[in-house]
Amino acid sequence: MSTLPSKLLLAAAVTAATPTAFAAESIAEAFQNGSTSVSFRLRFEDVDVGGVSNDALTLKSRLTYKTDTLNGFSALFEVDDTTVLGDEDYTGIADSEYTDVNQAYLAYSAADTTVKFGRQRILLDNQRFVGGVGFRQNEQTYDALTLTNKSLPDTTLFYGYISEVNNIFAVDAKHETHLLNAKYTGLPFGSVTGYYYQIEPDSAADSIDTFGVRFTGSQPAGDAKLLYTAEYATQDQNNGSKPDYYVLEGGVSVSGVTAKLGYEVLESDNGVGFNTPLATKHKFQGWADKFLGTPGTGIEDLYLTVGTKVAGVKLLAVYHDFEAETTSADLGSEFGFVVAKKFGKNYGLSLKYADYSAGDTGVDTDKLWLTATAKF
Repeated sequence: MSTLPSKLLLAAAVTAATPTAFAAESIAEAFQNGSTSVSFRLRFEDVDVGGVSNDALTLKSRLTYKTDTLNGFSALFEVDDTTVLGDEDYTGIADSEYTDVNQAYLAYSAADTTVKFGRQRILLDNQRFVGGVGFRQNEQTYDALTLTNKSLPDTTLFYGYISEVNNIFAVDAKHETHLLNAKYTGLPFGSVTGYYYQIEPDSAADSIDTFGVRFTGSQPAGDAKLLYTAEYATQDQNNGSKPDYYVLEGGVSVSGVTAKLGYEVLESDNGVGFNTPLATKHKFQGWADKFLGTPGTGIEDLYLTVGTKVAGVKLLAVYHDFEAETTSADLGSEFGFVVAKKFGKNYGLSLKYADYSAGDTGVDTDKLWLTATAKF
């Protein structure tokens, strides 16, 4: 495992040696005139579950190199390293020590179409079904072939075939997964997306077919802006269960303050909950990550978010109230907040906190993150 000083020296040397990119006329020029970036994320995380506390200090270092474009072709290569600073004996924190290729793909763009082949980031819509879990030190990426087409007016068509999922625990899972996503933004009152995801990991017993439609938009209302989202999906699981998913969210943005009230439901069928195995789950149902897997009773999440910016400081508060979908049992509640500040283009600091209070089931859980970032 490389040391911190050596990482910094390597990053600085590579960045300094990168020339300004211009149109390449040969393979040699495409590599020579590529762009390089380095980033670091230092994080302290403290987790308290039922009075048992653990903490970890980790440093994520990322080196990204992208070639210049030659006849529509380009390539990107990205390596991540997470080093645990201090005691490596911690439980309940999903940032283990690792070094791996995060992205490595060949891309081709012509007219209104881009094709990528290799390990890559795939973020669809709000990442409720397919995402990268970018909050964790080890991002989730995919070995895949993807195609994005924008030939039709106001329309983005996406197809992806995934052969392997590289998750946040540095575990590579074989897949034969197909993703179809079509988004239309030409409506005066919002955009609509239709999707079909056939998720089929190596274990056929875990295969899932999901069909859904998502609508989101905004409208001015005097000095304010009204915000709205509605989404519905139905799922056919290999075990015979066919649960549904839906979310309704409304909000208003006025005088620099944005408030949203939402109701998200992941239903249960035959004791099996709606499943989103490729999602960025940390974004949903509370940052304490108590519901990364949907309970067999399903889950209803009534949530409120309020956010603003004061003197360049981002402030966000979130409250969730959880209930079982089939029994209406109390699954607890959670309050969380974020305070974040960027310093110029290169640096950032943030404090994030989540406090989950158990209901009829579960265990009280507190989580706190202090994060410093730098990018060059």
